[in-house]
Amino acid sequence: MRKDDCFYLGKIAKKFSFKGEVLIYLDTDEPEMYEDLESVFVGFNKNLVPFFIENAQLHKNDFLKVRFEDVDNEEKADELIGREVYLPLSMLPKLEGNKFYYHEVIGFDVIDKRLGNIGKIVSINDSAAQPLFEIDKDGIEILIPMIDDFIVEVNRNNKSISLNTPEGLVDLYLG
Repeated sequence: MRKDDCFYLGKIAKKFSFKGEVLIYLDTDEPEMYEDLESVFVGFNKNLVPFFIENAQLHKNDFLKVRFEDVDNEEKADELIGREVYLPLSMLPKLEGNKFYYHEVIGFDVIDKRLGNIGKIVSINDSAAQPLFEIDKDGIEILIPMIDDFIVEVNRNNKSISLNTPEGLVDLYLG
């Protein structure tokens, strides 16, 4: 399994018991969706290794207490601490309306209410406080904050997103 075919679920934060149980911090708004997992992929040196789950239960809202097969002592659990946990993209619940996953809209055309087609989404920059659409318009990079009020419609069939940006925002980039 490649990382490109997966989504980041969280990180193995710490040991829970001397029997090898660990706590996975779940980076999700709906942790209860992941309580019945059979397996996950754990990142090891750019590779994803499958780990099968014997037992899992939610712990303090954002954590999943997990007992993996063949991890039955503290030493084996220590090797997992700090590792990232992934699941296949096929396990993501389908979103509807104007909700979307970042990976889902890469390549979508961006249609501005005033200016028409202003390019294609090439990436989502989520390293700042406010995620940004990174849009390419004939070699010019346009950055638009991902604000709900700007998003008019996500059209999965046409692979486009309609935006209503404030006057002057896109003009900054296009001159």
